[in-house]
Amino acid sequence: MCRVVIILNLFIMCFSSIIAEILNPDFLFMITHAVKAPSGHNTQPWLFKIDGNRIEIHPDYTKSLPVVDTENRELFISLGCALENLCLAAMEKNYESVVTVTEKGVISVDLFPSDTIITPCDLFAQIPVRQTNRSVYNGKRIPRDTISALGNKIMSQNIHIHFYENGTARFDSIKRYVESGNRIQMKDKAFKTELKEWMRFNKKHSEEKKDGLSYRVFGAPNLPALISKPVIGLAINERSQVKGDNKKIASSSHFALFTVKENTCKEWIQLGRILQRFLLITTEMGIVHSYLNQPNEVQALSEQMANALNLKEEYPVILLRLGYGDKMPYSGRKGIESVIIQDSVGGI
Repeated sequence: MCRVVIILNLFIMCFSSIIAEILNPDFLFMITHAVKAPSGHNTQPWLFKIDGNRIEIHPDYTKSLPVVDTENRELFISLGCALENLCLAAMEKNYESVVTVTEKGVISVDLFPSDTIITPCDLFAQIPVRQTNRSVYNGKRIPRDTISALGNKIMSQNIHIHFYENGTARFDSIKRYVESGNRIQMKDKAFKTELKEWMRFNKKHSEEKKDGLSYRVFGAPNLPALISKPVIGLAINERSQVKGDNKKIASSSHFALFTVKENTCKEWIQLGRILQRFLLITTEMGIVHSYLNQPNEVQALSEQMANALNLKEEYPVILLRLGYGDKMPYSGRKGIESVIIQDSVGGI
């Protein structure tokens, strides 16, 4: 077994060296930052193809979540987040980018070295800093003028963001829908099976996979798999999830709900770009965030919540809780050699 691991590591090192020699290092820089985007269960559902002056971003359906994300909506939002990171990294290397998206969600980014110096975006520095923070926050409220400024920074015809402050009736209404979503999902055997498939139960497991939901992001200790797997498995239940999320919600300042008009693949990708920019802006402000998409993932609840919030002709898609809190451990990321389509390196 040890020999196999050594040989595999040597192959990866050689493959990485070949990639670096053959491909444009600026493009590798862009992809390195693109993969720091968030994704459901940290599945990292993207593949990149380099073709001349173009980088394509393809959905990797082997990383789909058919139970919790039946339409691959969250998958395509993740691709949009990766796209935004890539375009910010392109600016950092003084490239202009032209983006097109096919009906099937394949993204093409044509890249051209600029004749003039492009002023880098300040948000680029936040890409490695941003994280999904699942902890209990400190209860401090985000000032209302900050919330207003955030709303003004995110402008789109078909994509909207709605803020709900802790202590208001609508905040409490959303909290109840999150609880209902938790109860429905935690009673679904298929949902829990899918969730456990993406859990990484200790340090060794996390370092081997470099994806999924690490034990560290839940604050669990590093224990042997024989102990940690059944313990964490037992903790995935309706009562614990409801109690834990209610405590986290109480510590948060606001909910931020992102909605779309058409609910199409192209719109999900565009939402991903807007979402990622929003997350980078809030990171720069010292605001932390985490996802509570349960009511958006259960169609009946999503429709009920939209009606309760008077969201006419809008589909609730992404629900965040916002606040202030301490940094948490970062989720792992696979090396870019595992997400670059082989055609990009001459069939290697």
